[in-house]
Amino acid sequence: MNDDAAITDTPEPLLKMTGLRIEGQADEQWNEIVHGVDVVLHRGEVLGLIGESGAGKSTIGLAAMGYARPGCRLSGGDIVFDGVELRSASENYKRDLRGVRIAYVAQSAAAAFNPAHRLIDQFAEAPVHHGVKSRAEAEADAKDLYRQLQLPYPEQIGYRYPHQVSGGQLQRAMTAMAMSCRPDLIIFDEPTTALDVTTQIEVLAAVKDVVKQFNTAAIYITHDLAVVAQMADRIMVLRYGNLVEEGTADQIINHPKEDYTQRLLAVRTYRKPDADPPSEEPLLRIEDVSASYSGSARVLENIDLEIGRQRTVAVVGESGSGKSTLARVITGLLPPEDGRILFEGEALPPALPQRTREKLRRLQMIYQMPDTALNPRQRLRDIIGRPLTFYLGLTGRKREDRVRELLEMIELEPDDFIDRYPTELSGGQKQRVCIARALAAQPDLIICDEVTSALDQLVAEEILKLLQRLQDELHVSYMFITHDLATVRAISDEIVVMLQGRIVEQGTKNDVLTPPHHDYTDLLLSSVPEMEIGWLDRTLAEREGRRSRGEKVLESADQ
Repeated sequence: MNDDAAITDTPEPLLKMTGLRIEGQADEQWNEIVHGVDVVLHRGEVLGLIGESGAGKSTIGLAAMGYARPGCRLSGGDIVFDGVELRSASENYKRDLRGVRIAYVAQSAAAAFNPAHRLIDQFAEAPVHHGVKSRAEAEADAKDLYRQLQLPYPEQIGYRYPHQVSGGQLQRAMTAMAMSCRPDLIIFDEPTTALDVTTQIEVLAAVKDVVKQFNTAAIYITHDLAVVAQMADRIMVLRYGNLVEEGTADQIINHPKEDYTQRLLAVRTYRKPDADPPSEEPLLRIEDVSASYSGSARVLENIDLEIGRQRTVAVVGESGSGKSTLARVITGLLPPEDGRILFEGEALPPALPQRTREKLRRLQMIYQMPDTALNPRQRLRDIIGRPLTFYLGLTGRKREDRVRELLEMIELEPDDFIDRYPTELSGGQKQRVCIARALAAQPDLIICDEVTSALDQLVAEEILKLLQRLQDELHVSYMFITHDLATVRAISDEIVVMLQGRIVEQGTKNDVLTPPHHDYTDLLLSSVPEMEIGWLDRTLAEREGRRSRGEKVLESADQ
């Protein structure tokens, strides 16, 4: 075959973005945030977009639909989807395209679903509206896809509302919804970031199966290189709206050329130095605590654990294991039914209103989502200053000086940040402000609830190092709730493993992470993606083999 024939036989790309430029508006001025990026994607191919927060990953992914989020605009370049230039296409054409030939799977399924409508109603909306299927055909297709995505009770689960299913189930329901019209392209925007590792592996397997089965092209946006190594054929590394490096998954993961890519691959190497267990009375002791929500079965059962002074206890487990419920019990938001909580040997009143201001001051909490934890209408001086006045009575110049000290403590320049609003900060900066607000009360114990799960890996490591430095300087203790085993290895002294409201294993970090493991701990550890091409396929095959062997043993026993 001659060269001309070879060129002719090369299939046209499904998506081709050339010289893509996108601008964002700030203070009534437009500034370029994506700088002339080229993207080429063929049918059946998965392209991974990676980089830290602000790299432009989601902005480029949305541009593939001919869409720019509010406050942004497509300012230059070409976006050609299946031969049609989307920047110059009519809004009606693009509206008919979206949801039918191009679908989008958001990071937070809980925020993306309408809480007032059942899952199957939301699945059927696009195919029925666009005339792709009748309502009956859409419902039947939903059940088939729910079955393929291994959702429980596929015939019935669609008739539940979003709040009636778990996070992992909701994310798979969103993937099914994206497939409802059998699109040519799906954009997956961080679809597993907020999921525990056991749920994440199920969702990754479901996504990979759907893409392969329907020969669908996909853009997979993530900051987790171990995840993208399992999903992508090619990877583009982005930073500050520029392309840093592009290549096959094997080349980027195993033979990166650029320094920035090498830095991304080297993150999460931080490890807290080992320390001897404290000999004095623990700061917090939980004794035989059980709890339930009104009208429900118990969600915590006979919990016993201790947190020593200047120690970090990591509480791990999948969604629904009781981690955040335990935090609510400790803080008094959910009074326990049985058992007691001792703080420095003194019993804490079970309910928040019964606790003195001094007891409230000494036990603070940092929440998972800084976007919802910070008041968008307040400047940082007020956000950090309020607990200074409430707990310590500081006002005027003393309060101002202490706010500045706290900003310096979290490595934000006071003159640059004290009068900013949360919307003017990056995700990592917002989380630092949440840390400063907790530290303002001068607490003895801080409960950190998934404080790094929504952050990219470079920023997450910076936050972990900051928390460790503050612990060394201020002698504060941490209860660190997380589903990220890399975080557990990095920062914990002791580990508590929870399953279905019970503690199944606990001990020092070395004891829990060193074999032999409890079966459930072994499942958690084996579900953490590794930076290795083919890890997901190998792990799924091993689990299927174990499942098959177990079924054969049961069959032999029955006979």
